[in-house]
Amino acid sequence: QVQLVESGGGLVQAGGSLRVSCAASRRTFNIMGWFRQAPGKDREFVSAISWSGSRSFYADSVKGRFTISRDNAKNTVYLQMNSLKPEDTAVYYCAARIGVIVTSPSDYDYWGQGTQVTVSS
Repeated sequence: QVQLVESGGGLVQAGGSLRVSCAASRRTFNIMGWFRQAPGKDREFVSAISWSGSRSFYADSVKGRFTISRDNAKNTVYLQMNSLKPEDTAVYYCAARIGVIVTSPSDYDYWGQGTQVTVSS
């Protein structure tokens, strides 16, 4: 059973930065990504990255502010979040799949438990 464990969430003021991490217990997939879910809203795609790191994709809402990266030696993916806005407040979930980068949550096979990110105005 593959486990994904997120860490690094917290409370930050608008304009600040946070980095969230996701460690996988083992590698059985080549795509790792981040989704988020705010209260009362659907889970939405944030970003994803290929195993090699050569391909990455971002939601328009975070493009230019968030950066995804991975350390394959540690089976870990990171999401560096800069210039945070109150609307970025959500539970951030790590997800993984085999195949290509896609943006639908239903296409991801493995999920972490989530980490809360709260941005105060």
